[in-house]
Amino acid sequence: MIAPWDLQGKVAIVTGGNGGIGLGMAEGLSAAGAAVVIAARNADKSAAAVASILASGGKASAIAVDVTDEADCQAMVAATLKTHGRLDILINNAGINIRKRPEDYTLAEWQQILQTNLTSAFICSQAAYPEMKRAAQGKIINIGSMMSIFGTAFTTPYAASKGGIVQMTRALASAWAADNIQVNAVLPGWVDTELTQTARKDIAGLHERVLARTPAGRWGQGHDFAGIAVFLASAASDFITGTAIPVDGGYSVQG
Repeated sequence: MIAPWDLQGKVAIVTGGNGGIGLGMAEGLSAAGAAVVIAARNADKSAAAVASILASGGKASAIAVDVTDEADCQAMVAATLKTHGRLDILINNAGINIRKRPEDYTLAEWQQILQTNLTSAFICSQAAYPEMKRAAQGKIINIGSMMSIFGTAFTTPYAASKGGIVQMTRALASAWAADNIQVNAVLPGWVDTELTQTARKDIAGLHERVLARTPAGRWGQGHDFAGIAVFLASAASDFITGTAIPVDGGYSVQG
């Protein structure tokens, strides 16, 4: 009997999969048997991510993509189909943040964050949909944030984009359930990534406040997201769609 979380023969695209949470998820999918396409802009980081997965015995390749460009997203899917012949899993992980008080953002900064974090997930999902519909199965995993739940003074456009991720996930899940496509979101807590390393420099006391509120007593790591990625990408979650699952060491359940 094949285990319900076995991904042998499956093909996954992970946007922003060359570092942090995205790489942790890509490594998890690879370990479960999937061939992983790392889709990101930084070619050197992507090459290093692919090399790491290959060295562990997995299957991986990289493709350069600007996820804010509709044609690029369609080309990403087309290239994956040409190379692998199928697309089973899409993880919309690419994202950015700019930390300022709300009155200090420019309109261009607002639009950049919304375009990169939210619109990109929509157009990548649109690009993946025809192949998933043809195959009568698919898994889309959107990466939200604890800012999908909470608000902070220095993340207005980021919070708006990640709140939008949750509502978009629910809408896509409802629209595509009849095509046997499950769409879910993961809401990371405070995770040790390049983005949060910058935040710790910019925001005095952030490190201490995070540790004090997180029952697990530590910051998350990329590898903490391998398991949830495999679960939501596999047959084990076939009856789960439209959910938003915190992966945060207990941060979000604290009063």
